[in-house]
Amino acid sequence: MVDDSTGISYLLREGDGRTIVMLHGIGSNAASFYPLFGALDEDALILAWNAPGYLGSSPLAAEWPTADDYAEALLRFVDGLKVDSMILLGHSLGCLVAGAFVARNPERISHLVLSSPALGYRVPVGDSLPEKVGSRLSDIDRLGVETFAESRSRRLIHDPDGRPDLVEAVRREMARLNPEGYAQAVRMLASGDLEAQMESIPVKPGFIIGECDQVTPVAQTMQAATAWQHYHGERPVIEEIAGAGHAVYLEKPVQFLTSFRALTGPSHLQ
Repeated sequence: MVDDSTGISYLLREGDGRTIVMLHGIGSNAASFYPLFGALDEDALILAWNAPGYLGSSPLAAEWPTADDYAEALLRFVDGLKVDSMILLGHSLGCLVAGAFVARNPERISHLVLSSPALGYRVPVGDSLPEKVGSRLSDIDRLGVETFAESRSRRLIHDPDGRPDLVEAVRREMARLNPEGYAQAVRMLASGDLEAQMESIPVKPGFIIGECDQVTPVAQTMQAATAWQHYHGERPVIEEIAGAGHAVYLEKPVQFLTSFRALTGPSHLQ
């Protein structure tokens, strides 16, 4: 579906219970969350957006947008759909968007769950990109989207040889990247700073991380949790899932949803 007023495309499962809003990572899209929809409580309303510049969503105006720019887009989106209160789930890059949104709109959030969080690289807008970040843009230009997806998808899955189905699922969605939208997201990642965001987030986050994550290792989640504790004086709960990599909710969906339930209160499992 596409929200005509904001240019954001999204997946929706209707429900009259609590609203869950899902924010995908940099190489993904809303469809990656679809396997979770059927396992969540049948009365929950579930929204998974395609971030600006992804699939049918219009890109942002700025060549180098910040996390705040994405948060403003998210606010317009949920306002347009008349969502007043939500459980917000961010994965990877989506955690930077979630953090910026909650910092600006804490009254709209009942629970905040950050999964496999990207910390960002703290680069001032307009500066040179770090090699690790800039290579994402040079690689997608050099290889093309299909080969780029092929080259990166295995890293997201723990034991990729043992789960070729999941590697293919990740590759398939990554191959749908819009290079323009991806470039904007890469620049946002470069300027992002999740640890600094923690100071402005009054809602205690819960964290979910795959034990074997090579993209955003467990240590990064610990850094983000420690930053929130430093500013607010209480340790957030960290749910660590054994045998899972970066695509933790695809690799271990039952365990992921059990952790999600633990972090958000009443059961959302059927």
